[in-house]
Amino acid sequence: MRQDEMKKVLEMGVLLSAERDPNRLLDRILNCVMDLARCDGGTLYLLDGDALRFKIMRTDSMGTHTGGDGKDPDLPPVKLRRENVCALSLLEDRTVRIQDVYHDPTCDFSGPIAYDAMTGYHTQSMLVVPLRGREGERIGVIQLINALDEEGKVCAFSEEMVLVLESLASQAAVTIQNTRYILEIQDLLDSFVRVMSTAIDERSPYNAHHSRRMAECGGRFIDFLNARAEAQGRERPFSPHHREELVMSIWLHDIGKLTTPLAVMDKSERLSPAQKTEIRHRLETIRLRGKIDFLEGRISREAWDALEAETKETGATIEQMSTAGFLSDEKLAWLAAVRARTYTDEAGRECHWLTDEESAMLSIRKGTLSPEEREVMENHVVVTDKLLSQIKFPIELSHVRQWAAAHHELLNGSGYPGHLTAEAIPTEVRIITILDIFDALVADDRPYKPGMPVEKALSILKEMADREGKLDPGLTDDFLASRCWEETTGKGA
Repeated sequence: MRQDEMKKVLEMGVLLSAERDPNRLLDRILNCVMDLARCDGGTLYLLDGDALRFKIMRTDSMGTHTGGDGKDPDLPPVKLRRENVCALSLLEDRTVRIQDVYHDPTCDFSGPIAYDAMTGYHTQSMLVVPLRGREGERIGVIQLINALDEEGKVCAFSEEMVLVLESLASQAAVTIQNTRYILEIQDLLDSFVRVMSTAIDERSPYNAHHSRRMAECGGRFIDFLNARAEAQGRERPFSPHHREELVMSIWLHDIGKLTTPLAVMDKSERLSPAQKTEIRHRLETIRLRGKIDFLEGRISREAWDALEAETKETGATIEQMSTAGFLSDEKLAWLAAVRARTYTDEAGRECHWLTDEESAMLSIRKGTLSPEEREVMENHVVVTDKLLSQIKFPIELSHVRQWAAAHHELLNGSGYPGHLTAEAIPTEVRIITILDIFDALVADDRPYKPGMPVEKALSILKEMADREGKLDPGLTDDFLASRCWEETTGKGA
């Protein structure tokens, strides 16, 4: 091998090792090999089961180059039979050099000859090099056609060039193999992420599909930001790796809910079932004791009728308050008045209509969780950070833990768990927060409220951004403009 050829092989090896995209890698391999061999045409096949599948084809004199975009050339695969020269090369693990395919009896060249007849091309010399991995695994074949001399005339491939191309083919095979390993590891990680996210959602019917909806909506939002930047002649804000990192953060943002008690996560009412049963029994006791007092003449008919109506109204109102999304000052004042009422039990003791604990739970103004329960619920972000700290993410995904664990932080410092303010909250977290709040507002599977119309949810986002200073105003406007939720929710504003 000449020194300049050796230098070129080394340079190409470095070039190939730096390429991570599998389609561009295959294209680059064929281009490098054809450049070194100074030939007119080439094909790269990869083994697929018991056949070689066309991946990249290029013929310079005819101006054809197919497969570089990731779409395989529209040709039937080549069966692994020795009469096919590319298959023979791989099966016998040897380079095959043909001086003239029209006068070589060793293989069946009916395919190239039929191609020539159809296109007017003339296939003459051929060099076929097998691609095998580091352990000898069959990977594919590079087939080169019509070597060119200094004057551009078709000639035979030289013996010396065989050694050069075999060296480069060996590097190419290992690079293809490494790229496959990386993709397999990435697929494994992606599968794990989706399994964990599904496990979280499946724990509760009230959280079903939350992470999936957010990931789908988030992916479209990122694509919207990229497309708009490109249309405006600006650099895309999210590279493929950056996009993947953010979407994975979205998938994992609620992983901490694996440890959240279902009694808290699924709590659809302020009162527990046991508390509601106890209140119903107590009100029934008050009615019965009132009826006995009436029958025994201790109270009037009017007093008994009023007591019966009041207990029934109290029971119905408590049922409504237990599930209400928000309680007004009027409702809380009514509750205080009920709490102050007393009755005498069978033992002659004076008892309140509601216990301190029942009254405290019914006094929750918004939502269904007590301060203690809310603290348990909010702890899921701390657990998210703890769980993700156990995963050794590759450098391309190094921010997943940070972004996922901070999705409840708000720009004005009122979020949790760190009460971060704007300067400490990256763009990616701001996006996740908008997605999370929007899905929580419109979702039909939340225990404490029905899903609200998109139009109202968007107005709440705007208020949180423009008046309350909790959300990024620019990103919120971008979110509204993207309408990225429509395909996921099937709802329009």
